[in-house]
Parts: sequence; structure tokens; C-alpha cells
Amino acid sequence: MHGQGDDVKYRVGSVARVTVPIRALLSRFALILLVLAAFGIMLLGKAEIIAVERTRVAILDIVTPVMGALSQPIATLSEGVNRVGHFFNVFDENSQLRQQNARLLHWQNAALALAEENKKFRKMLNFVAENEFKMSAARVIGDAASVFVRSLLINAGKSSGIAKGDAVVNGDGLIGRVAETGNRAARVLLITDLNSRIPVVIENSRARAILAGDNSSRPKLEFFPSNARVDTGDRVVTSGHGGVFPAGLAVGRIAKEGDDVIRVFPFADFDQLEYVRIITDFPGRISSQFIPSIRAPRVK
Repeated sequence: MHGQGDDVKYRVGSVARVTVPIRALLSRFALILLVLAAFGIMLLGKAEIIAVERTRVAILDIVTPVMGALSQPIATLSEGVNRVGHFFNVFDENSQLRQQNARLLHWQNAALALAEENKKFRKMLNFVAENEFKMSAARVIGDAASVFVRSLLINAGKSSGIAKGDAVVNGDGLIGRVAETGNRAARVLLITDLNSRIPVVIENSRARAILAGDNSSRPKLEFFPSNARVDTGDRVVTSGHGGVFPAGLAVGRIAKEGDDVIRVFPFADFDQLEYVRIITDFPGRISSQFIPSIRAPRVK
């Protein structure tokens, strides 16, 4: 028994003598080994990411043509459905246009009958139509507006048949009248100018007034009958009184401001004027020699 115990002790001592140096060596290089292990794990993770990305790209390369081939019939079917829907919409629009065309034909026949009747009445009364205007076109080349004057410069003058007092319009309505003329240029006094006075009439009530500018964007009505009816939005046109302007030129719409002041919102946009037309002559016009001179007020 004694011999076996000594043998076990000998073996344990031998193992201890071998493992102690190994433990000492591991304790010395443990930090270095941990750093190397961490670095290795990082490299392994990076390699896995690259491998995953490569795999994903390869799958996309394989799947993309298949998806494209499968999506083509779906796109064709969707386009066909849209065309069918558009066909039914066109059918409904065609039906509506037919109804509208029938109504327009009815009104066209009525208008032609009234025009023929009106023509006969004019012939019986020897009526002179005032829409037989002579016009000249010009381009706006400058804005001569200031604190006291609202006017424009145009590139046409006496050489184009333009004279002082001619009415100036555009596609929206009345702009003003020619105040000064040169051979190839002229100055147009706007209806918003302080010196502008234009005889007008309310289209609905036929009440007469004077459109007076005050250098604001909305000229006001003066000498308006107190008992005349006027509503916001009523059209205002030139009356033709005095023979300076033709009758019926569109000016603007009523825009009330209080009980005592009635202003007009002009149809023309004076900030976007490029081309204008000048009415050089019309039936019943008074000679320009009777039109007073327009001068800007002096600053005291």
C-alpha cells in the first residue's frame, strides 16, 4: 500500500512540474493572445460580410432577368386595362360632347336668325355700327409711371396714324388713351392716372358715371346717380359720350369700398402689358383738337 501511494504522489508532482511553466507562460502572453483572437474574429466577420454581399449580388443577377420577364406580361395587362378604361371615358365624353354640340347648334341657329333680323333693322334705320374700328398695333417699350403719373411708352406714333386722344386697348379691355405723340413713339395715359376721366356706363343698370383715376390700382366712379342700382361684380363699359371713346369698350367690374365710394377693378393687368392696340378711328369720333392737354401736376 505504501508503494502505491508514493507512486501517485510522484505522478502528481511530475504533472505539476510540467503545467506550472505552461501556466506562467500563458499568463505572460494572455493579453497578446486575446488581441490576436479578437483580430481574427474581426477578419472572419468581415470575410462573412463580403461573402454575403457577393452571394446577394449573384442572386440579384440571376433573379433580375426572371423578374423582368415576369413583369412584362403584367405591364401589358395593366396597359390593356388602362386602355379599356380610357375607351369607356372617351365614350362618355363623346356622349356629353354630342349633347353639348346639339345645344350649341340650337343657339347658333338662333344667333344667325337674330343677326339676320338685326341686319335688316339696321338697314331700315340707316344705323352706323360703331364696331367698325380702324386699329394699329404697338409694343410697350417703357413704363413712364411715377408718383404723380401712370403712363406707358409705345413704339408707334404719328407715322403709324396714331393721334392724341386715341383709345388704347388690349385683349382684356381698355387701358387708357394717347396723351402725347411723336413720329415713332407715343405716351399712353392709363385709366388709373389722376388726370384720367372717362365716361362710362354700368352694363346692367345703364347708369352713367365718370371713371376717375386717382393713381391707385382701382379707379373710382364719380357723378354716379344716387338712386341708381349697382351691385358688386357688374360690368363697366365706355358709354361713348363725347365722341372720344367708342361705346362698349370693356373697362372692369364694380368693386365696392364703403357706402360713399364705388371703385372699379380693371380687366387689364397693367403689370403685364406687352402689346396693345390703338383705335385710330371709329364712326362718330370727335376730332382730337377738342381734347384738352394732359399735364402731370406740379410738385409744390
